[in-house]
Amino acid sequence: MTGAGTDEGVGKRPPEDGRLADNIVHFARALRKAGLRIGPAAVADAIEAVQAIGIGDRAEFHTALHCTLVTRHEDQAIFDEAFRLFWRSRDLVQKMIAMMSPVVRREAEKERKKAGERRIADALFAAPEDRRPPREEPDVEIDARFTASVSEVLRRMDFAQMSASELRRAKRAIVGLTLPMDAVRTRRFQPSTGRSKVDPRATMRRAMRTGGALILPRYREARMVHPPLVVLADISGSMSQYTRVFLHFLHALTDRRRRVHTFLFGTRLTNVTRQMRHRDPDEAVEECARAVEDWSGGTRIGETLKAFNRLWSRRVLGQGAVVLLITDGLEREDIGTLEAEIDRLHRSCRRLVWLNPLLRFEGFEARARGVLAMLPHVDELRAVHNLEAIEDLVAALSGESGGRADPRRFLAAQT
Repeated sequence: MTGAGTDEGVGKRPPEDGRLADNIVHFARALRKAGLRIGPAAVADAIEAVQAIGIGDRAEFHTALHCTLVTRHEDQAIFDEAFRLFWRSRDLVQKMIAMMSPVVRREAEKERKKAGERRIADALFAAPEDRRPPREEPDVEIDARFTASVSEVLRRMDFAQMSASELRRAKRAIVGLTLPMDAVRTRRFQPSTGRSKVDPRATMRRAMRTGGALILPRYREARMVHPPLVVLADISGSMSQYTRVFLHFLHALTDRRRRVHTFLFGTRLTNVTRQMRHRDPDEAVEECARAVEDWSGGTRIGETLKAFNRLWSRRVLGQGAVVLLITDGLEREDIGTLEAEIDRLHRSCRRLVWLNPLLRFEGFEARARGVLAMLPHVDELRAVHNLEAIEDLVAALSGESGGRADPRRFLAAQT
């Protein structure tokens, strides 16, 4: 990669030898490998934009590339991380030293990784398969009975730290999950082959066919249906990566069962139930991203819950609905509004499950004001950061929750 990872061309007029243009092409290839949808026309526009503005400073160069190469809100974090690594050689060298030096690695492990950093590293540093030199591997027998399998590692890996290939494998695994068996008994009946309860109406209707000469009893049983599942998912900057992967799980639910309602919120509430009915899961998620105007923006949990309770609760929360609330609970506005609206939502549904990615940290404590306001009004508090957490959620919806997700354990720690 000629000149990749250097500051050449940033802060001055583009050189005439075309090296900056080559670097932009390599940068676009790295972004495409990391998962962004970039075509040749977008790369040509990026080069023309850089030549047109003359690159007065680094911020203008970043803006020119961002406007031409990024077309989706959810790709903004990936682009920013790729730009930081590709066009800053000093930071790039420090990261390479941290990966190779055992002394520096202990210090680097304390730093919190950014979302998409793993995907960008794979896209920038992984050599193509046809350019990698052949390696002669010695014949070594390894006892793998006590080692973690690849699937086990993938189940416990954080979604925000997955590479592009690992995300694809995770999405395929999510589609293959066993759907929750959360059927509930209704007041309506259906014909039954078992002799549980006699159906007088069906019995008399059958006897009328023979003129009453032969009366054979007919039986019925209570009808079992899946209750409505309502999802309120936060798509703010800190939640967009987790919500995007979780939408693939919701797409599988929407495709295989009825009455699944999906709402996305940041600073406003958006109903994306119709978009989630698209046959292709990737197209469904893309339709959701296009329908939402504030993806990866700010968050107003209290106001969006107020809008849901006022406009949608009576339409979708009937017949024992279960609500999945996906957010980190970091409210920056009026806590009184949040507490009142989450209490109203809790009283309007049969079960309220809060999915919080902050539970991936072992030392998580309920100290934020928003978290403290929401905890008393939820039935369960669960993680949502990896495949294992989604599998636990499926088991919980099927009635195998136990007491592991009791939110009162965090309230007890505050008293």
